[in-house]
Amino acid sequence: MPKKTVPRQVEFPLNRAFTFVESGPVLLISTAHKGKSNLMTVSCHASMGFEPTLGICLGPWNFSYAALVETGECVVAIPHAGILEKVVDIGNCSGEDMDKFAAFDLHAQTGNSVSAPLVADCLYNLECRVVNRALAGEYNFFVLQGVAAWSNPSPEDARSFHAVGDGTFIIDGETVNLRHKMTKWKDCI
Repeated sequence: MPKKTVPRQVEFPLNRAFTFVESGPVLLISTAHKGKSNLMTVSCHASMGFEPTLGICLGPWNFSYAALVETGECVVAIPHAGILEKVVDIGNCSGEDMDKFAAFDLHAQTGNSVSAPLVADCLYNLECRVVNRALAGEYNFFVLQGVAAWSNPSPEDARSFHAVGDGTFIIDGETVNLRHKMTKWKDCI
């Protein structure tokens, strides 16, 4: 019988290690401030609970930063794979100089709880309020609490996508249903 090969780790550049943990789907953050709506692309975020609570990184170099700081609210939209290139392009320009909804042919929809518009073209939208800014100064990290949730009943594409962190993306594929094994978490599923 042949000897089993034992897995072996090799060193990896620490400054690229964030690519291991680029977690959830790429997001669009919608804000509204001083009569102007804006969109920005975010891939640095973290789910923080089932309530839903999440954290996003957003710094003062972003046009949306002032809107988030001053209004304390936004919409977190989960785009589908069919608009991946638009989402990348949104992240490479400033809303200070343009109306991104118009420029990228996306449709704003009024929500129920915050002034920022939903992105009707996306799979899901979560109206949010900032509930914690303790790490905003040092880490540009804001904790958001969802206050209303929306879904698109007939999306153009039902797949979300994830940034690897190096300009490449992973588009969702096969879904594996293991709910029957989640015996400890029945109340959450």
